Amino acid sequence: MTATIRPLARADEPAWRALWDGYLTFYETRLAEDVTAETFRRLIEDERFFARVAQAPEGLVGFAHCLFHPVTWAKADYCYLEDLYVIEAVRGAGVGRALIESVYAEADRRGAARVYWMTHQGNTTARRLYDKLATKTDFVQYRRT
Repeated sequence: MTATIRPLARADEPAWRALWDGYLTFYETRLAEDVTAETFRRLIEDERFFARVAQAPEGLVGFAHCLFHPVTWAKADYCYLEDLYVIEAVRGAGVGRALIESVYAEADRRGAARVYWMTHQGNTTARRLYDKLATKTDFVQYRRT
């Protein structure tokens, strides 16, 4: 599969929303419309965030959303790859890898000390790719909900 990785653009909003809906469905969750609208705004306007999309001849087939933030363990920011999604029809065709590699390139360009992300333990398809591109840590996530 040939897909071009490029920055998310304001004109991508309708196609991005379709992908976002697929992503939320995959994780069996829903978000209020105002949260989705604010997420898109941040990805376009807030310099702490950045997004890449995978553009194929048939349209957008994936995205990566990232957030740069300061940390107490390094002088340089970390890059948190918060959301990564590729439509089912093209999974396994290299799109996820290309998106992650584009995140690595942007993190390097901005001088980030680390790129990291999380996924659901049961997301075995994605984890096969992640195991090739990064090191799994022993940290367990806790959160107040």
